[in-house]
Amino acid sequence: MSVTTRSLARSALAVGAAAAFAIGTAFAMSRSTPPPLPASVAALAPEARPQGGGELTYFGLSIYDGFYWGPGRSFSLSQPFALDLHYHRTLKGNGIAERSMDEIRRLGIGSPDEHSRWLAAMQRLFPDVRRGDRLTGVNLPGHGAKFFHNGTPIGEIAEPSFARAFFGIWLDPKTSRPDFRKLLLGER
Repeated sequence: MSVTTRSLARSALAVGAAAAFAIGTAFAMSRSTPPPLPASVAALAPEARPQGGGELTYFGLSIYDGFYWGPGRSFSLSQPFALDLHYHRTLKGNGIAERSMDEIRRLGIGSPDEHSRWLAAMQRLFPDVRRGDRLTGVNLPGHGAKFFHNGTPIGEIAEPSFARAFFGIWLDPKTSRPDFRKLLLGER
């Protein structure tokens, strides 16, 4: 393999891994049960229980295990809930933010001005992650979303429309990956 081909292959893998934060091409049920939510997260969603989860893979590479914690299997923005992701790979925070915005645009939620504002906010908030790291987002009804890295608060985006858009990446019926949505909601 030439240097250029190796470089292109590495670049493709990096882009694919960042894309897999929000979307993957293959899903499998997680064989493990989720660890308890950190106390700082559980306090914001006291009625939340693990409803479902699965492993997100991309071209056979395990990217993360995702778990939906809610008061019931259906998802409603009028209830506090958490989306908990446990990473198996290193990903850049900016890549996570950009891929999330691509999916929000695909869902058709928000205006161009909101997209610019949300992308800048996610780029400020989302850290680079490594194997074993945990990112958790909590829906705060009528307020927005609060984010945690390994149980430590990293910030919030106080816009209900952002929460709808962001959590919609995984939970909206129009998600680009309905199979993973079913795993998260415990429907499969």
